[in-house]
Amino acid sequence: MLWSAQPSLHAGGSRSPPFSVVTLPGDLRGLMSALWVENNRHWDELADQNTLTQLLGSGKPTQREYLGCLVGDVAGDTLFIRRLVHAEHLKQLQFAVAGDCGGVVRLVGTFHTHPYRADSAGRAVKERGLSAMDLKTFAAAADIVTMVMWDLDSLDAATKAADGSVRHPIGLTIR
Repeated sequence: MLWSAQPSLHAGGSRSPPFSVVTLPGDLRGLMSALWVENNRHWDELADQNTLTQLLGSGKPTQREYLGCLVGDVAGDTLFIRRLVHAEHLKQLQFAVAGDCGGVVRLVGTFHTHPYRADSAGRAVKERGLSAMDLKTFAAAADIVTMVMWDLDSLDAATKAADGSVRHPIGLTIR
């Protein structure tokens, strides 16, 4: 059975098909890394910035979050992520991102980046993994997978169980 996160319920009223493995092609993982680099190329320009300045929006934005739509399907016990599509109506801020994946065929979830922020001394600080807000937003969405990258070689993901509950952290296979 192939499945995608279109807004319909599936057998037994579940929100998500049962799967236990998530695979991501190596070239797609490379694209995610390239998008992280592109959107974080000024990460080292934080010396005169601090978190309060950045949160108030009075500092210079040194990088931006990115949002993409994940296209794929479930076959057997595996969720195959096949492509990444740029979100429509993308609004990129330093600590937030918004966009629309509603028109994406075979949508299974979203991918976004976490930019560095500055500590009180202006040093870059990484937000490692999906935040509590990321997981809350994901829990309310129809998506069955969400991913975040916070450094060139770091990727975190969460999925939905058949009952709609969030599974985090999960294993991710790169092929």
